[in-house]
Amino acid sequence: MTRPDDAGPHGWLVIDKPYGMSSARAVALIKRSTGAKTGHAGTLDPLATGVLPLALGEATKTVQFATAGRKRYRFRVCWGAARDTLDREGAIIAETGVRPDAAAIRAALPAFIGTILQRPPAYSAIKIAGRRAYALARAGSPPEMATRPIEIAELRLLATPDPDHADFEAVVGAGAYIRSLARDLAEALGTLGHIAELRRLAVGRFSEAQAISLDCAVALGHSLAASEHLLPIETALDDIPALALSAEEAARLRHGQRVAPRDAGERLDHIEDGALVGARHDRLLVALARFEGGSLRPVRIINR
Repeated sequence: MTRPDDAGPHGWLVIDKPYGMSSARAVALIKRSTGAKTGHAGTLDPLATGVLPLALGEATKTVQFATAGRKRYRFRVCWGAARDTLDREGAIIAETGVRPDAAAIRAALPAFIGTILQRPPAYSAIKIAGRRAYALARAGSPPEMATRPIEIAELRLLATPDPDHADFEAVVGAGAYIRSLARDLAEALGTLGHIAELRRLAVGRFSEAQAISLDCAVALGHSLAASEHLLPIETALDDIPALALSAEEAARLRHGQRVAPRDAGERLDHIEDGALVGARHDRLLVALARFEGGSLRPVRIINR
């Protein structure tokens, strides 16, 4: 018997989010068109376009692993003006005539590569005393955001199309804000700046090459499951050790029982105690399980 939460397709869909739409709106449209429980792997601002991985059905149980991956962005900074939202949608709060040249920009970039401290934007979804920061900011009481460590793995200047703008590409870890990066880079260059354009090119294993338009995905609706655009649940788990189980072991794990895999041999040698693994049968994910004391303890069961 099919349970209500089993309805709809199960897997990952990579949307090329259009300009001006919130991530929550994109999720709602796909949920309505497919009938499947839907979640996203990392919010994109309405201003931003690009890769928005959506988890459908049982794939929602793997969202945390997609959001933990690095993200690649291409963005344009506009020099000379600071805006309250740190992007072109906000109100101008300060201006300057200083414009950095390409040489100065390149010289400033190394200081932003590696693990650095970053202050998130006041207009963000971070919760402050139980309320979203952006809600406080819109109410006229922007919160004081605490700095936190984030990773910037790559940052390079692509072009300086004119004195007022510079184009960049960056690869960042979880929790990094490109809007804050633009603000801080401008400050280091003795000017002001904000994001004029922002496009996400990749999230973990999900790339721009896999993305389809939101309109196309909505049009596919329930037939999405039979299309090439629905990626396997396992796509988000490439960095997690996989362990093959027998049919009997898989059945026991699905019923919430601990399993000590037989004949695992060398397959278990590289798995540390306490590690999370993707337990599979016939190459399909059965459960996310914790490896403890030589046995697997089910953490999330995948039903399909």
